[in-house]
Amino acid sequence: MPQRALRELIALAGLAEPESGQIRIAGDDPVFPTPYRIAASGAAAVAAVAYAAAELWRLRSGRRQSISVDARAAAASLRSNRYLQIDGKKPDGPFDPMSGFYPVRDGRWVSIHCNFPHHRDAALKVLGAPQERAAAMRASAAWDGLELENAIHAAGGCAGLARSAREWALHPHAAAVATQPLLEILRIGDAPPEALPPGARPLAGVRVLDLTRVLAGPTCARTLAEHGAQVLKINGPHLPDSGAYELDTGIGKRAAYLDLRDARDAATLRGLAASADVFSQSYRPGALAGRGFAPEDLARLRPGIVCVSLSAWGGSGPWRERRGFDTIVQTVSGMALASGDGAKPKYLPVSAIDYVSGYLMALGTMAALARRAAEGGSWLVRVALARTGRWITDRGEVESAALRGLAEELGPEEIARLTMETASPLGRIRHLRPVALLSETPAHWTQPPVPLGHDRPVWEGAKTNSG
Repeated sequence: MPQRALRELIALAGLAEPESGQIRIAGDDPVFPTPYRIAASGAAAVAAVAYAAAELWRLRSGRRQSISVDARAAAASLRSNRYLQIDGKKPDGPFDPMSGFYPVRDGRWVSIHCNFPHHRDAALKVLGAPQERAAAMRASAAWDGLELENAIHAAGGCAGLARSAREWALHPHAAAVATQPLLEILRIGDAPPEALPPGARPLAGVRVLDLTRVLAGPTCARTLAEHGAQVLKINGPHLPDSGAYELDTGIGKRAAYLDLRDARDAATLRGLAASADVFSQSYRPGALAGRGFAPEDLARLRPGIVCVSLSAWGGSGPWRERRGFDTIVQTVSGMALASGDGAKPKYLPVSAIDYVSGYLMALGTMAALARRAAEGGSWLVRVALARTGRWITDRGEVESAALRGLAEELGPEEIARLTMETASPLGRIRHLRPVALLSETPAHWTQPPVPLGHDRPVWEGAKTNSG
């Protein structure tokens, strides 16, 4: 199963077929108690990214290398932040106590996203309830589910009515998702061919601006850093973040604050983009366009740039401009109901949609860099959470008998084998190792995770006015 999914991803990225036996994937589902084939999906995505890195290395050196992926390690990577520890202690999670499933009329449920304070406040304002779970649930019970879903979105929040897979299949946006490509790599401008910068790793010398948040987008940039890219994460000092869990997706990156509402900070970002190779963003569609950072703007500013864009719902359909997160996609598409006990929906034990989307973004980025080297051009890579969710469900389901008695967590010895420790400004960080093993250019990070805003907004090694 993983090999079939892998071949599909390699073809979507437009990469040459690997040699027989070049990519080995050990293991398969199930790993965690979920009917969805998350190990096959995760292992295929990780292996495809590793192969794209290997192909970039072949462009540099003329040499192929072998790749090995453990499906159990890939499944664990789909909940990477669960294994994060700081000085031996697990930090508080990013999941707000007000997030989760709320009852509505007719025995149905709505998932409300409250992990960002402004989303929580919008939902509570619609419900007319205080920040207290029981009171909010009493208020939600009086609502029709569809009306509550729409009202929360109209108020600037994010929610999803729990639908069955059959019900979702009849929804107009599901029809739009079905026609969307899983991975888009589009030429958006002209530029001469541009060889990869000199270096001893697949992405050595490649500069990546990471303007993404939460899980999927940051996972993309962390993955690019695994293979040698210089990543500078940009966040607004006024924007909510995921707390200590930013450290898990921040491995391998430097991190700076820029407030794009400030003209000087916006000019600083334009200066960084003018010498970047990759500009990755996961803001709601159109959010950056008004500030001059639409892909077409960036292609004019820096011919040859690779723009990477993540959305929740894709570029077509009635929900194309809606907010969305992994948990909301699970809820509306039937995955949460299928994971529940028949009475109440339940989230998957992994954030498969988020992490697989991040790997797809990294895959598209590397494929676009290879195309830039061969034929020139500026490129746009697009991935959508809803389309990734459909791809995961399309892998089929694990037979229920195989899930009986399956442990909720990996054993301590296996976790110890899959993790490593890195010294950081906040202490010793335990985190997962890179999953893919490459024979000639092993994946690794050269930067420790740092708090948001830790660094100046300059490229490493670049000259500044202060010398």
